[in-house]
Amino acid sequence: MKTSILTLTVLLVALGLGFAGCAGRQDASGLRGHSWKLVSYGPLNNPTPAVPDARTGLIFGEDGQLSGNVGCNSLGGAYKVRGGQITFEQIVSTMMACSEPLMQQEGAVFSMLAGTVTFKIEGSILTIYDKGGANALRFVAEAGQ
Repeated sequence: MKTSILTLTVLLVALGLGFAGCAGRQDASGLRGHSWKLVSYGPLNNPTPAVPDARTGLIFGEDGQLSGNVGCNSLGGAYKVRGGQITFEQIVSTMMACSEPLMQQEGAVFSMLAGTVTFKIEGSILTIYDKGGANALRFVAEAGQ
């Protein structure tokens, strides 16, 4: 009986630690394997909601390549993760003109996908912070990805 209780206790503690580790993962493996849909952008205290019905998403590939679309133009480039930081390199995009709300959203996103920034993943939410920490991009992992 004591062995069963001890085994159950160890198992529950191990499961708890495993789930806790997944909840706040700040490494490349937490980024990969999802299409991240833009939810909002801009100041942390007053974010702008993403343009409704716009097809947006970022995909962090296993090969260190980033691809996606944040409303109007397709984008691609390289990324590296070290701890809670992402370094974006050589981000390029198509150059189509779109409606003003989409262009504003795209400009805000592109300005943050440059150089080294910090990020945090909490559950299915990815937040990328600008260098000063006052502005952020918030994404949600899309189901089925």
